[in-house]
Amino acid sequence: MATELIMPKVDMDQETGTISEWKKHNGDHVKEGETILVIETAKVAIDVEAPATGILDGVSAQPGEVFPIGVVIGYILEPGEALPEKNAPEAQAATQAASNMANLPVSVEVTPVARKMAEALGIDLSQVSGSGALGKITRTDVEQAASKATVNVPPGKVNATPAARRIASEMGVDLTKIAGSGPAQRIQAADVSAFVPKPITGGIPVPMTEDDEVIPIVGMRATIAQRLTMSYQTIPHIKFTTRIDMTAFNEARKSMNTFAEKAGSDRISATAMFVKIVASALKQHPYLNASMKEDRIVLHKNVNMGVAVALDDGLIVPVVHDVTMKSISRIAAETNLLAEKARKGELQPNEVSGGTFTISNLGPFGIEQFDAIINPPQSAILAISTTQDEVVPVNGEVVIRPIMRITLSADHRIIDGAVAAKFIADLKNIFENPILILY
Repeated sequence: MATELIMPKVDMDQETGTISEWKKHNGDHVKEGETILVIETAKVAIDVEAPATGILDGVSAQPGEVFPIGVVIGYILEPGEALPEKNAPEAQAATQAASNMANLPVSVEVTPVARKMAEALGIDLSQVSGSGALGKITRTDVEQAASKATVNVPPGKVNATPAARRIASEMGVDLTKIAGSGPAQRIQAADVSAFVPKPITGGIPVPMTEDDEVIPIVGMRATIAQRLTMSYQTIPHIKFTTRIDMTAFNEARKSMNTFAEKAGSDRISATAMFVKIVASALKQHPYLNASMKEDRIVLHKNVNMGVAVALDDGLIVPVVHDVTMKSISRIAAETNLLAEKARKGELQPNEVSGGTFTISNLGPFGIEQFDAIINPPQSAILAISTTQDEVVPVNGEVVIRPIMRITLSADHRIIDGAVAAKFIADLKNIFENPILILY
């Protein structure tokens, strides 16, 4: 019997997946558990394994195409088996038989595909009549139920997907003003994005030539475009820049690496020290380690530090969890591993989720100063620039010191100017006196 290959759900708030690469093609023999496809979600690339052993056929999804989760994108057939026909007489007969079983108990069997699709579409399986053998609920049954679904939404609640709620919360959008395009008028993430006013563009379009390369905005790039555009348009950013004397920082890092070499452990990167120092300051300033949830501010107990990593095709932010509970040497090992996995496309969903604050370090590129856009729903982001020798006055004398500039971008809805300024002042003090990490 043909086994359906569906677009899988790997993130809690995932609604779609982008086909990245097929490892196997129509006619190829595949083994259960073998990687046959790579999909890209809003955060990571995921290897999809074959759900059965057989011949891959009926592939309907091509690289670059976006499909809702739960949708069949191919089949795995037994030798000599033909592709299933959607409207075969047998299927119609089964549907007719199921109509006589409407009162079967809720405990009837459900196919894995139907269960996943029902979860994605918010369909109550206890209200679905199965058309399979002995009333087994199939994908077709769920699709039909979704097309006719009416949802009883509790008073004061809005019928929306988790992804739509998250984006609306991050962007301060009122869901009651949005018309849903999903089953039973359920609000989808795309509905929220479409509701946010688009930037006004003008000017004369630049004509394309045959030599121009056209790159579709899909997958990670589409997510970056959507989230950061919405962030910049809807979050009032306030920005604070300060200069830091990195003399003591450099000496502390040099001493740590001397110990690291003797112990045979990972060298302490500047990024690892940045993560630890910023986390130390955040523990004293909870509103900087916060997020906006609808009409509430959530102050996070743990500091989960996102570290932006530049990739050839975009930007990804791996997360180091519970930073204040870890030593700098452990943070160094984790940041090195996460950066390596990011560049290889091997990050797992739990390694890019749960961040409460983000740092973006463009120092290695020689950038002297820049502003970063807040990664919603976080309340702030820190932009770290390069360190370079500058002439500065010290105790009435002119000396040369290694100077680094940092710029904080904060959400003014959550963070007052004085609060942000105090955080920057304390952060500068720790950078210039690293021993304060232990204080």
